[in-house]
Amino acid sequence: MKKIYVKLMNAALLAAFIGCSSPTDSDDGWVDLIDGNTLNGWTRVSGAAEFTIEDGVIIGSAVANTPNTFLISDQQYEDFILELEIKVDHESSNSGVMVRGQYDPDGGEGQGRVYGYQVELDPLERAWSGGIYDEARRGWLYPLTLNPEARSAFKEGEFNAYRIEAIGNEIKTWLNGQEVAYLVDDMDSKGMIGLQVHSIRNPEDAGHKTYFRNVRIQTENLEPTPFKKDVYVVNNLDNQLTDYEKENGWKLLFDGKGNDGWRSAKSEKFPETGWTVSDGVLSIAASDGGESTNAGDIVTMDKYSAFDLAFDFKLTEGANSGVKYFVTLSENTQGSAIGLEYQILDDEKHPDAKMGIDGNRTLASLYDLITAEKQPRFMKPIGEWNKGRVVVYPDNKVEHYLNGVKVLEYERGSEEYLQLVAGSKYKDWENFGEAEEGHILLQDHGDNVSFKSIKIKELN
Repeated sequence: MKKIYVKLMNAALLAAFIGCSSPTDSDDGWVDLIDGNTLNGWTRVSGAAEFTIEDGVIIGSAVANTPNTFLISDQQYEDFILELEIKVDHESSNSGVMVRGQYDPDGGEGQGRVYGYQVELDPLERAWSGGIYDEARRGWLYPLTLNPEARSAFKEGEFNAYRIEAIGNEIKTWLNGQEVAYLVDDMDSKGMIGLQVHSIRNPEDAGHKTYFRNVRIQTENLEPTPFKKDVYVVNNLDNQLTDYEKENGWKLLFDGKGNDGWRSAKSEKFPETGWTVSDGVLSIAASDGGESTNAGDIVTMDKYSAFDLAFDFKLTEGANSGVKYFVTLSENTQGSAIGLEYQILDDEKHPDAKMGIDGNRTLASLYDLITAEKQPRFMKPIGEWNKGRVVVYPDNKVEHYLNGVKVLEYERGSEEYLQLVAGSKYKDWENFGEAEEGHILLQDHGDNVSFKSIKIKELN
């Protein structure tokens, strides 16, 4: 009887231990990922920051001379809705939440490497909290220049409530109830949850803390929450639109299958040679580097006034091209048709980058007028796809973006704009760039350049 009693007691203790150390289910389908007392179910990786738990709150303490540290879930998740609250006690405590995160134990020079989707906590003036970063891989996927209203959602020195929906190929985020980021991407469909303590540059910042609490997840009977506002969608699926984008007025200018909606800038037909459609990509072949001397530019059949235009482009080494807007085709030029131009260029290898004034002929600039203010870390290498975007508002304000980051803005017809035109190669064209409407143009500059996922939304 004594042996049986001991065995029963041991079994009861084991059951109690399992009950308090494993995620706990609730009647409404939520599962708590913190048991309230231990870090069971989680593993520290990559760095040496310290994690403890007090009164159900996970506390991460920064440590000097160590890379980003993550507390990652032992369990992997596919589709889910995740909610949690995060607080930092200092601006050096940049943090984030890995969702469908990946871990390579042999990476990071043997220290382990966490990579993949991370929902940001950014306490600095930039205020990109709730944006989506691709940790240790592609960099920013959804910076908050794409949704500037959401930059005010973060509360300094307080717990911030995050909601993250990862369902199918869509990841959507909310911060303190405000809609923040909408990403469509198919690189990772499954992975772990990770809580980050960021590395610190200044050893004096060691000891600053990041707090995580009320971490819970739903994995069954998921119902996506629709965004109520018109939030820009970063859609990384080639030549596709979500239902949400369609409902908000977006349409494809290139469907990946043919050249419908496009024609030559010099005739009513599409060029017979030079421009090709293959594997969902629209490309202009290399020729002699001349400006519209071979296949020639192509333009949209339709004209546009106020619009949001997005496109993916890929350069070959030394290549030159451009996306022009407000192209009227009335100037009868010998070379490329005249219009405001989002410059597409290999800044390192093409001589045009050194011409003009103060770099106003470089990548993403308003060609020969305004220089794009861009950082190298937001630029993809030659041979990889970059994302361009031009927004023309009904009040004539214009913005250029490169890979989600705004690089310039101006106002058509303003005094400043007119002065820039007067000092440029466009000074001889009357009312240059001020047409009420015009075509969108893809330039043939004699170099091999490719485009895909070209989409537009007309603005009222």
